[in-house]
Amino acid sequence: MKINIVNNSKHELPKYETHLSAGMDLRANIDEPVILKPLDRALIKTGLFIELPEGYEAQIRPRSGLAYKKGITVLNTPGTIDADYRGEIGVILVNLSNQDFVVNDGERICQMIIAKHENATLIEVDILNETDRGAGGFGHTGV
Repeated sequence: MKINIVNNSKHELPKYETHLSAGMDLRANIDEPVILKPLDRALIKTGLFIELPEGYEAQIRPRSGLAYKKGITVLNTPGTIDADYRGEIGVILVNLSNQDFVVNDGERICQMIIAKHENATLIEVDILNETDRGAGGFGHTGV
């Protein structure tokens, strides 16, 4: 699949770090470091603009290393970039640790996954078909 991208950042294009990686790392494109204090959040720009084909979305997800080692995650994960969005990709980072975290220019801050999706037509009905699970929700099968 080929995706048109405008790179107004100071950095190379996103890429897959390994042959079988599902996501491409996105980098912060900022003029000065951003300090995230505990529980702070910030919109970090990437300098990237993409043109997705119809029927696809880009999902913005945390990097597992940043989440585990530093407590840094993407606040609205997964963030969705729709096929008709043409603005700059911004990433909402949040610091869930108890220490300050500094976001530096060029730092890999998240990963982007390209995913196919379907648009659904909702049909209003009065009753849904029964299943074994029924309305069983959180923890309904035990701990």
